[in-house]
Amino acid sequence: MLIASEDQVYSATPIANGAVAPELRLEGETVRAVQEGRGLSAIFLQGGDVAVLENGHTRRLQSGIEGSVESLDILSEDPVELLIGAEPPHLYRLADGDGPARVVEGFDALECRDEWVTPWGGPPAVRSVVHSGDWVYADIHVGSIMRSADRGVSWEPVTPDLHKDVHQVAVSPASPQRLYANTADAVFVSHDRGQTWTHRSEGLPVKYGRAVAVHPRDADCVLATVSRGPHQDVDGQLYRSDDGGQNWNHVTDGFPAATPGNIDTFHLAFSDDGAAWAAVAQNLYRSDDGGEHWEVAWTAPAAIAMISCAGAW
Repeated sequence: MLIASEDQVYSATPIANGAVAPELRLEGETVRAVQEGRGLSAIFLQGGDVAVLENGHTRRLQSGIEGSVESLDILSEDPVELLIGAEPPHLYRLADGDGPARVVEGFDALECRDEWVTPWGGPPAVRSVVHSGDWVYADIHVGSIMRSADRGVSWEPVTPDLHKDVHQVAVSPASPQRLYANTADAVFVSHDRGQTWTHRSEGLPVKYGRAVAVHPRDADCVLATVSRGPHQDVDGQLYRSDDGGQNWNHVTDGFPAATPGNIDTFHLAFSDDGAAWAAVAQNLYRSDDGGEHWEVAWTAPAAIAMISCAGAW
């Protein structure tokens, strides 16, 4: 897995007793987005470079992107092909050996772009990007989710019964038709790749959602974080569902019952072996039973900004 702070990135391998063995892979540059793949990992750095970690070596790709990058997705590892989400809300495609990143024209051509508006007046952003097979999903903060059935060439919005303020979208590896979206009004679930959505907030005492992650082999096992709002002193909490979001249970066994701030986007992940991971401040937590019981796997030297596990996409 990858563990990133503001200016450090570690790769980590689980060892005995639920702990991890972190190895520092990069430091001294501001980290904007990370994605661990199965054979390589990608790290987008402030200034536009993408560090590619592969077989113990690091090489750089120059993206030429000038906007603020918020997310990335590894579409292909051989050859390397990335989709990169930015603020203002543009998608870029970066391919190894193909020069600077290119704007995804089909995404920029979406007629609904004029409806993407933030309540605070700043520019919207592509908050998360995820793919399964040829299907790609990009959530717009604020503007719902856009989807593509051809690896990001052409795009359309999902149906309007989804809350527009989406903070993260996740696809079930076990059931690729199943999507989860954590929004400013809790979790929504789709069983048909975003064609229809169902609001799933039963058992959630607060509904301002941030992160979401799905078990790699059980489409009904999902973790989501919620709080009282977007700022500080909001009681960030972790909830777990084992029935696809129909019911939620507050997670407190080995995990903080509440945190002062939000447990943010990209602070939850499942690895291929079914282990669940969560980042709170400097602590990395691990669960081996789908998120019911937790323990601290590692305490980082600085606050963890994002985590990523292969198989989570």
